[in-house]
Amino acid sequence: MNDAIVALNDDFWTYLVIPLLAVVSIYFTVRSRGVQFRLVREMVRNLGGKPERARDGKPAVSSFQAFAISAAARVGTGNIAGVAIAISLGGPGAVMWMWIMGLVVGSASFVESTLAQLFKVRDRDGYRGGPAYYMWHGLGQRWMGVLFAVVIIFTFGFVFNMVQSNSIAAAISNSVNTVSGGAETAGWLAPAVGIALALLAGVVIFGGVRRIAAVAQLAVPFMALIYLVMGAVVVGMNIEQVPAVFSDIVASAFGLREVGAAGLGTAVMMGIRRGLFSNEAGMGSAPNAGATASVSHPVKQGLAQTFGVYFDTLVVCSITAFIILFANPAYGSDLGGAELTQQALAASLGAWSVHLLTLIIFLLAFTSVMGNYYYGESNLSFLTSSPAVMLGYRIVVVGVLFFGAISSLELVWNLADVTMGVMAVINLVAIAPLGAVAMRLLRDYEAQRRQGLDPVFTRDRLPDVQNVACWEPEPDGDRAREAVSES
Repeated sequence: MNDAIVALNDDFWTYLVIPLLAVVSIYFTVRSRGVQFRLVREMVRNLGGKPERARDGKPAVSSFQAFAISAAARVGTGNIAGVAIAISLGGPGAVMWMWIMGLVVGSASFVESTLAQLFKVRDRDGYRGGPAYYMWHGLGQRWMGVLFAVVIIFTFGFVFNMVQSNSIAAAISNSVNTVSGGAETAGWLAPAVGIALALLAGVVIFGGVRRIAAVAQLAVPFMALIYLVMGAVVVGMNIEQVPAVFSDIVASAFGLREVGAAGLGTAVMMGIRRGLFSNEAGMGSAPNAGATASVSHPVKQGLAQTFGVYFDTLVVCSITAFIILFANPAYGSDLGGAELTQQALAASLGAWSVHLLTLIIFLLAFTSVMGNYYYGESNLSFLTSSPAVMLGYRIVVVGVLFFGAISSLELVWNLADVTMGVMAVINLVAIAPLGAVAMRLLRDYEAQRRQGLDPVFTRDRLPDVQNVACWEPEPDGDRAREAVSES
């Protein structure tokens, strides 16, 4: 089964996913005049907005909370285990391609999250939305929305959560091996980890989106800060090696220096695959979180979600890459995933750091499970309102966490490549024609900013865009506005 998946992945990514992702992202970069580069300050500023009240009288999800939910899914084992796999198989050059794609696909991330805000709908807790909703309301293609919803439920709710639990089990196993002096890990350890993780996740999952947002808001900054501090210490200890490591990354990325069995094609493929798994730009996942935010203009959350791509790829993934490369890893070896990062960290800081990284991996992966679960829940709500179906979904999610913990690392990661590639293709096909609407929203936002205003959007500013469920004009509308209606 794994051999068949590998064969499918190579052709699927080489001839369809990567070219489509690159073409659409470059197109949006040109159309928006490099929005992902020009408006970085606006990205940070918009994270501080205050939400309105939801229908149940409680505060709706804020811009930062929505950002934290998506960051909880983004900043996970892809940053630690995924980067390690990319370097092990693709050499240092994979890191460069991860950076390049992270910068380019920022425009696609902006477009998809802006569209998710525009076509979001209200629910009891505030708002929900995502690609399924803009495929239906924006393109008028409900069948496409249904297809995407099914794929993302399977991808994030099931497959990606198996990846997270597998990485947690592997990290704990390696930590136990360090304590035991390399003795073989007891066979009951992985199942025990799977059961414990399933029970813990169930407590949060059955608490709803507000509990997910609260957990993510508290845990993501904390765990990211600890990991970044550890990484900064490692970089400081090896500061004299930074120029040589960076040179290896650049040279290997463009085939000027092959490392082990990793040629140019492998470096490109692994860098882009693992980069997309980590930052999720263009895949259609982050818009599900972005749509929940209560903001005054769709572009605000589009920019906030784009900042998440930078934070994930250029900061967190880079820290992991330097930790590993400072340790001179054996490229193409069987050692990969979280264990490679743990051993590299131990080489710089000592054996104690293996256990701290195990805790960090657990927190990263656990919050990713929460974000992944919510993406599935949001899209299941698109398909049905049946409480029984929702209960069944929650039970299955808890169950797959156990099975992921006892599964093969290679199999779960290769399966994740297939499903996220399918997701990305469906989403990119949808946002390509809808991108013109996102560009009009961007011009509207920038026009208001030039007037010194805090941008506010109402659907009468784009009267020709149909099926916008929210964004009603304010009854007393005392704000001077200048419609920006160019196509």
